[in-house]
Amino acid sequence: MDYSQYHKYYQSISKSEIGVLLIHGITSTTSSMKLLAEKFAEAGFNVELPRLSGHGTKWQDMNSVKYTDWIEDAEEALKKLQKRCSKIFVCGLSMGGAIALYLAANYPQIKGIILINHAIKFNHPKFWFIPIIKNLIPSVPAIASDIKKPGITEIAYERTPTHAVHELLKLLKKVRGYLPYIKLPVLIFKSTVDHVVPKNNAKYTIKNLGSKQKKLIWLQNSYHVATLDNDQDKIVQKSREFIDIFE
Repeated sequence: MDYSQYHKYYQSISKSEIGVLLIHGITSTTSSMKLLAEKFAEAGFNVELPRLSGHGTKWQDMNSVKYTDWIEDAEEALKKLQKRCSKIFVCGLSMGGAIALYLAANYPQIKGIILINHAIKFNHPKFWFIPIIKNLIPSVPAIASDIKKPGITEIAYERTPTHAVHELLKLLKKVRGYLPYIKLPVLIFKSTVDHVVPKNNAKYTIKNLGSKQKKLIWLQNSYHVATLDNDQDKIVQKSREFIDIFE
């Protein structure tokens, strides 16, 4: 599949002092977050939606990428926003949520973060063997397009690279250690039915976050890729309200 039309870096520039950095999930493309990015742009905000390294090309490219590369991609986009505005929020889907938490811990000047079906911890025994499996099997079946809404497909890789999964697990381990030290406001959206990231990820984060301003909103009508699903309007509305409160 040709991903070239879907992986583009999205940017919106305005005179507003509010900026929003959006971060997509593993094996996905910027298209999964583009509608949300456009809504923030329509609201007059500065927006950055970068393509993470190894994404939007071919899945084999992800087997040579480290999680630190994804963090650097997000940090570069954050710096672009910092040059244009002073009130910055970070919004991440799935793995993008873990990167948002990383940024929250390391850039306390961020005003707040929005997490959408974010990943923080996988307890299934199959993940214990990823460090070994990655040397034996380069990829496993795709995790993309977990969407309840009929007729909607996520533009993402048709395979999930095992090396990339191992890098994700290393990222999550680091981020879990940061949670108690994150003090800024956090808004979490979690689908009641998510076939990719277990429900307990949201509960774990809420329990361990150091922030006193943290809110969990359950999504009743969407699966994992909620930004493309039935609750996308709810996500936009509640995210706007969150930004209005804490800007």
